[in-house]
Amino acid sequence: MPPFQSAVPYLCFEESESPLAYVARKAVCVSESPPSVAVLLPCYNEESTIGKVIDDFRRALPDADIFVYDNNSTDATGTVALAHGAHVSLEPHQGKGHVVRSMFIDIDADYYVMADGDDTYAAELAQVLLDPLVEGRANMVIGDRLSNGTYAQENKRKLHGTGNTLVRRLINILYHSSVNDVMTGFRAFDRFFVKTMPVLSSGFEIETELTIHALENRFAIREIPIPYRDRPAGSVSKLSTISDGRKVVWTIVKMCKAHRPMLFFGTWAVLFGLAGLLVGAPPVLEYFQTRFITKLPSAVLATGLVLLSGMMMMCGLILSTIVQKSKQSYLLELMKMREPLRR
Repeated sequence: MPPFQSAVPYLCFEESESPLAYVARKAVCVSESPPSVAVLLPCYNEESTIGKVIDDFRRALPDADIFVYDNNSTDATGTVALAHGAHVSLEPHQGKGHVVRSMFIDIDADYYVMADGDDTYAAELAQVLLDPLVEGRANMVIGDRLSNGTYAQENKRKLHGTGNTLVRRLINILYHSSVNDVMTGFRAFDRFFVKTMPVLSSGFEIETELTIHALENRFAIREIPIPYRDRPAGSVSKLSTISDGRKVVWTIVKMCKAHRPMLFFGTWAVLFGLAGLLVGAPPVLEYFQTRFITKLPSAVLATGLVLLSGMMMMCGLILSTIVQKSKQSYLLELMKMREPLRR
């Protein structure tokens, strides 16, 4: 099949897919002219690698537009990117999430490939990531570094591998999914996903947010194993294992609260309820035995804990209804946006 030629001239609804996934698939551009592709490279102090990354993507996708967003670099990242023919913009708000938000808003294309500017991803596989999008089989394609073991071999920061595993397992449990690599920076998107993705993250937790958004709203996801290589000599990672790891976990908690309030508040309700039962059991037993309560503080604490449990449950019930209505409104908005995004 020639590059960027759609293999799906007609898309039908499949019983196994959600209405949202169907609406998203219907937004695949079926056009006689070749679809446009944008390569997105968020950068911060990547002077030593960004030139090679741009050249590699130019060879892999000769017709694509390459965009470098310089996130307040103190080296010559922007100058090098310009010299290698990329479109360079400055993002003044510090953090990868801010950069991705600006890119999604500013850049118009039919398909998007996003990678880091540190030369850790194989640009020659960009077309492989694009194929499921062009064929209408996915809205987001994830470059999976973990399944083939190259990340474990190449990554020199052991806690990063442990953090990846913990975050992946937590998300897969919460969303009943089987995503292999939640935090990879090498991804591809169709226009429908990009233009309906409200980026709220500010930093490196953006990858986690992209994955959760796709899972929560049942966008079609495909994973493709890719090789990973560690940063070359002279290139320094900007990730802080503890600080950024904490932000990623906090992002998961916040998105669970926002999208799964019954699960979030229900968990607290159960914990407060169990604590109330444990604290309240001795005063209750004492009352049945002596018809008198001497453990008054425990009785008061137990009453407060049980009341908190009831309040948490009510919050979960009310907010789950609101979230359900919000999801319905979001789906309706997606349906309205379908025709303009067909272009």
